Amino acid sequence: MEDWAEIRRLHRSEKVPIKEIARRLGIARNTVRSALASDAPPEYQRALKGSIVDAVEPQIRALLAEFPRMPATVIAERIGWERSLTVLKERVRELRPLFLEADPVDKLVHHPGQTTQCDLWFPEPRIPVGGGQVAMLPVLVMTLAFSKVIAAQMIPSRTAGDILAGMWSIIHSLGGVTKTLWWDRESAIGGRGRPSPPAAAFAGTLGTRIVLAPPRDPETKGMVERTNGYLETSFLPGRAFTSPQDFNAQLGDWLLRANQRMVRSLAPATGSGAGGRPVDVLGRDLAAMTVLPPVAPTTGTRSRIRLGREYYVRFETCDYSVDPRVIGRFVDIIVSLEQVRVTCEGRVVALHERCWAKRQVITDPEHVAAAAVLRSAYQKATSRDRGPRAHADGHLVQMRALPDYDDLFGIDFHAPDHSTRTS
Repeated sequence: MEDWAEIRRLHRSEKVPIKEIARRLGIARNTVRSALASDAPPEYQRALKGSIVDAVEPQIRALLAEFPRMPATVIAERIGWERSLTVLKERVRELRPLFLEADPVDKLVHHPGQTTQCDLWFPEPRIPVGGGQVAMLPVLVMTLAFSKVIAAQMIPSRTAGDILAGMWSIIHSLGGVTKTLWWDRESAIGGRGRPSPPAAAFAGTLGTRIVLAPPRDPETKGMVERTNGYLETSFLPGRAFTSPQDFNAQLGDWLLRANQRMVRSLAPATGSGAGGRPVDVLGRDLAAMTVLPPVAPTTGTRSRIRLGREYYVRFETCDYSVDPRVIGRFVDIIVSLEQVRVTCEGRVVALHERCWAKRQVITDPEHVAAAAVLRSAYQKATSRDRGPRAHADGHLVQMRALPDYDDLFGIDFHAPDHSTRTS
């Protein structure tokens, strides 16, 4: 390498003849001529040695031609391979692309206010939820594709009501919604290949569109997938949580700092070769978003039942007390991320903080007191109805024995005794 560079320098810069260069460097004149004719430095290439797989390569090619996705372990069994499996796997890895159709992925370009990628992240730590219970709870993660701003919130479950409630909480805090919301085939959002009715209604109210990623295509929403990994490695380590509310509080504080990180991919948006901070680009994203409607979309879970004598309603295995004065009437149950509200004809008859634990009984003392009053009044009314009857002037009504009526009508209900009958 050094000789090649020196030969070219002497000949081109100092105009030294080939004969003199060969004398100075102690090399042949043909070597000098070859160095001057070559525009690239010489490279040493070791002669390739054969591999123990070369003998069976035709058999491997024949199998891959017919079954391009056949595993290397199956190929080894078919060809009777008894040597090292590692070298066989390497050769199969080199040959397989020759028999598979290419699946190119286009580079996605995101414009301001266009896309938000959404996903559920399940952190490993179990969160205390009350009643001596712990649970692995989902975290709704949303990443603005243009500004790279991250928003996340822990929610009680992966049902449609809770996911949509979490989405509305995040969107409302941002103050706008992007033109599209990208999801994978999450069952509550689009498990059947099209947006579920609650998700479609949510998107219609906000004036946006839910886009479902194709099956087995992680590149479509790879940005939020990387965000999940970022949360896993940068937020979780060294933290402990006492409740879901504590988790969200710590996560909110951390996101304020995380959205001020330098992101190299924001260089085109900021005009800086070093990248940019998501919070500095968020303004352009918000300016291009759709304005939120004056009426909030329908979120949470809603149902209607007739309240029974046991004046409780059940939601996700937990029982919540209701004002017993509406027993026997229809009540509407509205469950949000924070509370369980029960109404009867528009009037609130129960309001509880939502319990994230399982099989708990949540009772309002006022409901118990009201039930005691109603029970006492019912018992008094029942005992009054069961007492002796009286005329309007207060005289008791005489009760006649039933056999008196038998004698009056000449009816004998006693059957004759035929046990002593003779033929």
